[in-house]
Amino acid sequence: MKKIVLAITGASGIIYGLKLLENLVKSFKVDLILSNASLSVMKYESDIAISNLNEFYKKFPFNNLTLYSDNDLTAPLASGSYITEGMFVVPCSMKTLSAIANGYSDNLITRTADVMIKEKRKLILSPREMPLSTIHLENMLKLSRLGVIIAPPIPAFYNKPERIEDIVNFVVGKLLDCMGVENNLYMRWNG
Repeated sequence: MKKIVLAITGASGIIYGLKLLENLVKSFKVDLILSNASLSVMKYESDIAISNLNEFYKKFPFNNLTLYSDNDLTAPLASGSYITEGMFVVPCSMKTLSAIANGYSDNLITRTADVMIKEKRKLILSPREMPLSTIHLENMLKLSRLGVIIAPPIPAFYNKPERIEDIVNFVVGKLLDCMGVENNLYMRWNG
């Protein structure tokens, strides 16, 4: 089974990361990195209270999931010799985006993203911020020029969403499209 990395940071939009995880485990061995801040946001936005990684496994008992703390710089993901299909950072905080753009690899999320860039593997960031400052935009442009895909969670409305789940499915479906992962999460535009 091919491997893929998903990192969830402390930006708002945890629902996108969890839905993406739910879909990725269908086709990949998923290496999941949770930032410390993501646990607080997860509790606030989804009422999923997790104080440690073992509790996450209990809530999400996927067989092909390996969980890492962003403090674990000895993890295999921190090396270019660890082969993956690519990496998602969903949602991506502006702090994480800035660190990646500027080569500041101080935790496992930013180090793994740095590995993706240096090894020319797919890296997809879904920044969750509004409005965007000039600094945010410049960091995104710098990353885009390096081949990083910047895919903010912007919904479409041609599919006439009726529930939050419809909006989440659209965004996650588009993120999977960016990685080339087949999915039927949303109604595609056909004219």
